[in-house]
Amino acid sequence: MRGRTASQDRRGRGAALAAAVLLLGLGLGLGGCSISLSDMPMMGAADNVEKPKEPEAFPAVNDLPANRGEAVLAPAERSKIEQELIAARERQANANASAAKPAAAK
Repeated sequence: MRGRTASQDRRGRGAALAAAVLLLGLGLGLGGCSISLSDMPMMGAADNVEKPKEPEAFPAVNDLPANRGEAVLAPAERSKIEQELIAARERQANANASAAKPAAAK
């Protein structure tokens, strides 16, 4: 048998280290795709206890709420609020226009 040189010994260690890192990375990657042990069915268990279903955070697409018995806003109230919003929008537009004129004059 022939003896190994120092450079061959370093290459062998480097290859072994690279293989170990590769196997560790693959193991962690595949482990992230696996299911939790608590979700796995138990072997030989007589009673299968199912987890309680969590309530839905959002209603289903076709699950509509019940109709209201009365209108949300009376037409007069709705008209009044719309007029107030229009007036506020116009005041804001006028305030922005007047603030822009002195800045442009400088």
